[in-house]
Amino acid sequence: MSLFSLIAVFIIEQFKPLDYRRVVGEPLTVWADFVESRFNAGTRAHGVAAWCLAVLLPVAGLAVLYYGLQALHPLLAWLLSVGVLYLTMGFRQFSHHYTEIQLALRMGDLDLARERLAGWLGHASHGMSAEEISARAIEGALAASHRHVFAVLLCFVLLPGPCGALLYRLSLIVRDRWTRPEAAEHREFSIFAQQTFAIIDWLPLRATAAAFAVVGDFEDAAYCWRTQPAQWPDQDLGIVLAAGAGALGVQLGKQLVQGGTLEEQAELGLGDPADVDFMQAAVGLVWRATVLWMLLLFLLGLASLVG
Repeated sequence: MSLFSLIAVFIIEQFKPLDYRRVVGEPLTVWADFVESRFNAGTRAHGVAAWCLAVLLPVAGLAVLYYGLQALHPLLAWLLSVGVLYLTMGFRQFSHHYTEIQLALRMGDLDLARERLAGWLGHASHGMSAEEISARAIEGALAASHRHVFAVLLCFVLLPGPCGALLYRLSLIVRDRWTRPEAAEHREFSIFAQQTFAIIDWLPLRATAAAFAVVGDFEDAAYCWRTQPAQWPDQDLGIVLAAGAGALGVQLGKQLVQGGTLEEQAELGLGDPADVDFMQAAVGLVWRATVLWMLLLFLLGLASLVG
C-alpha cells in the first residue's frame, strides 16, 4: 500500500506540481505562530503543552479520520493517505529552484544564478563564484531531498496511515518557527520542540545517509559520515550532507560568501570542487536513492503478502 501511495503521489506531482509555500508552508506556519502566541510564557511546561496542541492534536485527528475511513472502505483511507503524502512530500517542492540555478550556470549567467539561489535558500549570495553557487545548491538539494522526500516517506511507512507524514512535517515547521532568531529570548519554551524533532528525525537522517552511501561511493560516504558531521553547524543535518558529498566525490561547504564577506565553513566531502556537472550528478544520486527506497518498499510489501 505504501508503494502504491508513493507512485500515485509522484505521478500526480508530475501533472499538478504543488505550490508548497502557499498551500502547505504558510498555513502551517500561521498555525505554529498562533499556538506560540497563545502559550508562550517562556517556560518549558508551556512549550510541552503548546507542542502537544500544535502537533499531536492534528496528528491524532488525522488518525481518527483515517481509521474511520478505513472502516467505511479501504480505498477511502488510501485516498486520504495519498492526499496527505502529496501535501507533505515531493521533489517538485524544491527541484524547480535547483533546475533554474543549474540552467543559469550552464548559460554562464552568474547574476541570475545568485538571484535564484538567494530566492530559494534565503541566504545572501552577492559575489559568489560558480563553484560556491554549485556547492550551496547541492547542499540545499541534499537537505531538501531529506526533509521533503526521504524523511517524510520513512515516517509515513513506520506510523499507521498518513500520521507519520503529518507528524514529521508539523514537528519540523513548529521547531523552525519556535527557534527562529527573534524568539531566542524564549529558549526554554522551544526546548521540547527541538528535542522531540531530534528524536523523530534520528532514524530518518541515518536512513537517508545510508541510502546515499549505497547508491554512491560507499567508502567515501561512510568515511565522511563518520568524521565530518560534527564540524557542521547543524550536526544532525550534517550527517546527510557529509554522506551525500562523500557519495558524490565532491567538496562542499569550504568557503561561502555571506553579506559580502568571505566566511569559512566546515569542509564536507572529498574529491573535486563543486561545479554544474556535480549538480547533475547530485540529481542522479537522489533519484537512485529514491529507486532504492521504492525497491525496499516493494520487497517489504511482497514479504508481507507471502507471510
